[in-house]
Amino acid sequence: MGQPIQLLSTTVLGDVAMFDTDRSVTGQDGAAFTPGADPAAGFPAALAARIFEADGRVGHVFAASNQVVARRDGGWDEGAVEAIGAVIGRFFVFYEETPA
Repeated sequence: MGQPIQLLSTTVLGDVAMFDTDRSVTGQDGAAFTPGADPAAGFPAALAARIFEADGRVGHVFAASNQVVARRDGGWDEGAVEAIGAVIGRFFVFYEETPA
């Protein structure tokens, strides 16, 4: 249930990565999160909590409409961008396919 989110990623200023998604993950107002975000506080908070869990060097997440912006201590490398992109991409997938 749910389809993977398609996204494009860009790093800016070394410590900031922007992920543009093909659908909204929050309303137009946007929301900012730091580690310890309560995943029960809604979709953006749940997404932020998953990002923090996936990479302990991410210290700030901002989500607005179809964009997620994350700040990572020490900057981003290709592997970190891909890992967080995978977390965002699977956010709406409720049931993973199991291999036969």
